[in-house]
Amino acid sequence: VYFVFEWLVRFAAFADKRNCLKDHWFVCDTVLMALMVVDIWVLTVIYELGILKGGSSSTQYFQLARLVRLARMARMAKVMRALPELMVLIKGMRVACRSVFFTLVLLMIIIYAFAIF
Repeated sequence: VYFVFEWLVRFAAFADKRNCLKDHWFVCDTVLMALMVVDIWVLTVIYELGILKGGSSSTQYFQLARLVRLARMARMAKVMRALPELMVLIKGMRVACRSVFFTLVLLMIIIYAFAIF
């Protein structure tokens, strides 16, 4: 839902809608979003309705669909390359997780101690 919303906002930002086909990143995002929509929404509906039942052909189809999910990783790699500051923030959050965890443990011990006494 988030990526679809982002795509709609980016599409609405084009004054002339035909110019979106000239923006290569937008075309790449459109393909990845379409694959995501097919993977998450369409294949789920097909699977739940039982249109594709067991068998080697449907199994191979779902294995191919799982492979398409890797295409979403290309989008995240693009974002990481375009925003190196984001990587600095992510690394900082990862380092801070340890101290936040121990603070949480200390708070739980204090709450437990005061709950007993």
